[in-house]
Amino acid sequence: MENAANLAWVPDGRKRRVSYYYEPANGNGNGRESQQISTTHNLICSYYLPRYMDIIRPRPAQHSDFTKFHSPEYISFLRLVTPEYARSKTVTDPSLKRFNLDAWDSPVFSGLFEYCRLYAGASISAAAKLNRHEADIAINWSGGMHRAKRDEARGFGYVNDVVLGILELLKVFKRVLYIDIGYCHGEAVQEAFHKTDRVMTVSFHKSGVDQRRGDITDYGVGKGEYYSLNAPLKNGLDDASFATLFVPIIHKAMEVYQPEAIVLLCGPDSLSGDALGKFNLTVKGHGACLGYLRSFNVPLMLLGGQGHTLGNVARCWCYETGVAVGKDLNDDCPMIADDDCFAPAYKLHIEPNPMENLNTDGDIAKIKKTLLKQLSQVIHAPSVQFQDTPPISQVTEEAEEDMETR
Repeated sequence: MENAANLAWVPDGRKRRVSYYYEPANGNGNGRESQQISTTHNLICSYYLPRYMDIIRPRPAQHSDFTKFHSPEYISFLRLVTPEYARSKTVTDPSLKRFNLDAWDSPVFSGLFEYCRLYAGASISAAAKLNRHEADIAINWSGGMHRAKRDEARGFGYVNDVVLGILELLKVFKRVLYIDIGYCHGEAVQEAFHKTDRVMTVSFHKSGVDQRRGDITDYGVGKGEYYSLNAPLKNGLDDASFATLFVPIIHKAMEVYQPEAIVLLCGPDSLSGDALGKFNLTVKGHGACLGYLRSFNVPLMLLGGQGHTLGNVARCWCYETGVAVGKDLNDDCPMIADDDCFAPAYKLHIEPNPMENLNTDGDIAKIKKTLLKQLSQVIHAPSVQFQDTPPISQVTEEAEEDMETR
């Protein structure tokens, strides 16, 4: 195994078939996310990365796709609600509060439902591409809304494309490993699968953020016991500390669980300088996680997640697109000198902030020991019985029981 403290991605010359899902109409959606996607795409094109991958416009998700996880009532309301309605009915319509659509981080905007159809459709399409063995890596930077619940918008996520993408993968692959390296814990993804051994979730996140789930003792129940791994971390997390934890945990997970497909959520809010996140990772450190996973040559889906500093979001996802196709990118950002979000240096890579890493060596060692112990309880490559197209409808209590009996 590689020296964890010095983990860095180096091009290995091994090519991968990469499919990149991009929908220009996403520019008509929620302002912040749309700007992130368009800026990232422009930077990717500036590095001429499209020549190394297939660029695909996804099929928009349908109502029936959404209700494989979300309630029909919630999806129907999302389809019909408008900003004018939300402004006029905030007091009288309890559905806005019930579905959390009156929150500052889940506002109603024009084109909301079409926006959901596009980003969720891209994740479902990416998963289907892997199912057909037509790609080794499938990318949807517009996806990764890991906090959206069955009946509730949360964290600028309205439908949970992560869960929908994993459900698509489960039609073909027996075991799926989901890894989240964003700042916030993807509570809704863990909740969806915490009772099954067909999905293992591994999350590296800030401790104390939305902490109903995400504690190190929160490791799944029933047949899913020890298949939910959580590493709650403190502010100031740097590349060396993260690699020291990430490599042995993922190495052990790959060894004992032997996933047939991997989903990596590349949340840039764990980068240094994020407007909300307080970790201190560099673009290279973040991308090294992808490079490590790429080395296993297992079908891999990449999702964007959340980020709050535009230039760093674009830097991160562009660099990781380069990792996916096997290209190490020049630090000098090409053809974007007029884009202020990359000022003042106009470089691809960022320097860590001069901040204290509150994660001591002892903290990291303790988390590593605990998670490795949990992984030692996992049945080696658990076998499952399932149809070619398993009838997974909704990840409710009933659906989870259904998965357990297959």
